[in-house]
Amino acid sequence: MALLREVVETDLDAFFEFQREPEANEMAVFPTRDRETFYAHWRRLLADDSLIQRTIVDGDEVAGNIGCWPQDGRRHVGYWVGRKFWGKGLATRALQELTAEVTERPLHAWVAASNIGSIRVLEKCGFVEVGRHTTDVEELLFELG
Repeated sequence: MALLREVVETDLDAFFEFQREPEANEMAVFPTRDRETFYAHWRRLLADDSLIQRTIVDGDEVAGNIGCWPQDGRRHVGYWVGRKFWGKGLATRALQELTAEVTERPLHAWVAASNIGSIRVLEKCGFVEVGRHTTDVEELLFELG
């Protein structure tokens, strides 16, 4: 059964709440956005046909989002799953489904070095670490060839 579907406007409410979860922010080392900034960001994403944005669903519930976009001459992937859906394998299955849809290679993903769960998801999907850098936080670059 497919986990991914097109994002619809009503999904944004769930996405907004997911990005406010303190434990998720700490793991991803990503700040919470205020409502206006968050919705403006997502409306820009949804208006850009060069991006792939999908809603991750668990049954009939919105469980998170996943996407693929060009950045710095590379195609990147990223995902966010609501805390109540952690531990169900949804991120892994969603990434597998997205990488089957997006056949362009290589694909890249930056992840905080401290985000062990996301690192495991990337590795399960065949991504390998190919670089790292440190700004405010140490980040690892993963690649799917």
